[in-house]
Amino acid sequence: MTLIAEPAPGSAILRRQRVRESAARTYARSFPIVPVRAHGMTVEGADGRRYLDCLSGAGTLALGHNHPVVLEAIRRTLDSGAPLHLLDLATAEKDDFTTALLESLPAEFAARARVHFCGPAGTDAVEAALKLMQTATGRRGALAFTGGYHGMTAGALAVTGNVAVKEPLPGGGEVTRLPYPYSYRCPFGLGGPAGERLAAVYTERLLDDPAGGVVRPAAMILEAVQGEGGAVPAPDGWLREMRRITTERGIPLIVDEVQTGVGRTGAMWAVQHSGIVPDAMVLSKAIGGSLPLAVVVYREEYDGWRPGAHTGTFRGNTLAMAAGAATLRYVAEHRLADRAERVGRYLAGELTALQSRLPVIGEVRGRGLMLGVELVDAGAEPDACGARPADPALAVRVREACLARGLIVELGGRHDAVLRLLPPLTITDEQARAVVERLAEAVEAAVEPR
Repeated sequence: MTLIAEPAPGSAILRRQRVRESAARTYARSFPIVPVRAHGMTVEGADGRRYLDCLSGAGTLALGHNHPVVLEAIRRTLDSGAPLHLLDLATAEKDDFTTALLESLPAEFAARARVHFCGPAGTDAVEAALKLMQTATGRRGALAFTGGYHGMTAGALAVTGNVAVKEPLPGGGEVTRLPYPYSYRCPFGLGGPAGERLAAVYTERLLDDPAGGVVRPAAMILEAVQGEGGAVPAPDGWLREMRRITTERGIPLIVDEVQTGVGRTGAMWAVQHSGIVPDAMVLSKAIGGSLPLAVVVYREEYDGWRPGAHTGTFRGNTLAMAAGAATLRYVAEHRLADRAERVGRYLAGELTALQSRLPVIGEVRGRGLMLGVELVDAGAEPDACGARPADPALAVRVREACLARGLIVELGGRHDAVLRLLPPLTITDEQARAVVERLAEAVEAAVEPR
C-alpha cells in the first residue's frame, strides 16, 4: 500500500496565494513562509521554524510583534465599547493620540502645528502634504531627490526616484530631481564632504539660474535617511543647507519621516539630529503601533485648506490611535531612541569589522536601527570614490541564506544590492549578536564557489 505524504504545513496556503494574489506581491516572494505566531523580534512559521525579524513590517513595528503595551491598548479600547470607525469625528482616542504625537515632536515645530489625518498609508500622507503646499503657495511642481522613496500613488510616485516602477506609467507631475549626497556612490564622483558641498551648491545655483528651467515649486520633499534607497543618511550639514535654501526662497520643506520616525534613527524624529525645523512632516508606519495610520503635521500658517480638500474614509482608525499613543509614550518613557542608537552603533561596528574577511561588503551605513549593508563585486575595479559595482545576484543569495538560518532581511538600494536591517527597537543584546552571526554566515555561504 502506497502512502501519500501530507503536504508540509502552510504549503497549501502558499500555493493558493500564488494562484489568487496579484503579480505585484513583493515580500511574499522573498519570504515563502506562513507566519502563525509572533512575539517581539521572533516570528514562527506554520512549519514550526522560528525567525529573527529584521524587517519589522518595513519599520512599522517599533516595539516588535504583539508588544504587551500595544495589546493592552487595543484590548482596553475594544472593551470600552468605543466606536471603531467615525470618519474624522472627534473621539477621546484621537484626542489622546494627537496629544501624545505633539508631545513627541520637536517643541519648536509642535508649538504651532496642525495635524491632518489621512488615509491609512504613508503614500496618502505624501499626497496630502504635496496638495497642502500647492494650495498654500498657488504653485505646482516639487523638488525631490535621487534615491528617494515616498509611495506608490500618483503624486508620491512622481517624487519617488525608482525608475522601474515609474517607467510603465505616464508622467506624474512636474518634478525636478536633485542629487542626494550618497557618499559611497557620489553623483559627482567625489564622495565625502566635497560631494556633500557640491550637492548643496548645485541645488542653490539651479534654483537661482534664470535659465535653469526650474519654475519655483510648491515644495521640496526629502528623507533624512533614505530607506528604500539603501539606508543612506543625509549629512546633518547638508540638511541644514536644504533648510536654508528653501527658507530663503520661500519654498516649503516637507520631510518624509514615514520610516525614520518614532526612535528608529536614534532620535525620536530624524530631523532632530540636524536640528532643522521643517514646514511639514509626513508620518506613518510606527505611529500606529502596528496598525494603519498616517498623518501630516504642518505649520499652522499653511492651513489654507477648505473643508473636504483632502478626505478619506479610513481617517479615523480608533484602534490604531490607541495603539499609536501607547507606542509613542512607551518609546519616550523607556528611552528606546537612545537604545536604537547604542545597538545600531554595535551592529554597524560588528558588520564593518567583517569587511576585512568578506570584501563583498562594500559599505555598512545608516543611523540607529536603520542600517544597510551594500554588497559588491569584490573582483571588479573600484570607481573614483572607491566603490565597486553592486552585486544584486549575490544579495539575493545572501537573503536566501539568511532565511535558511532563521533571519529575515530584505533588500533595497539603487540596485537591490543592499541588505536592510530594521529590527524592532526592543531588540535584545543577545538577538543583536545573533543577527551579526547569522548574517556573517549567510554572506560566507553565498560567496563560496558553487
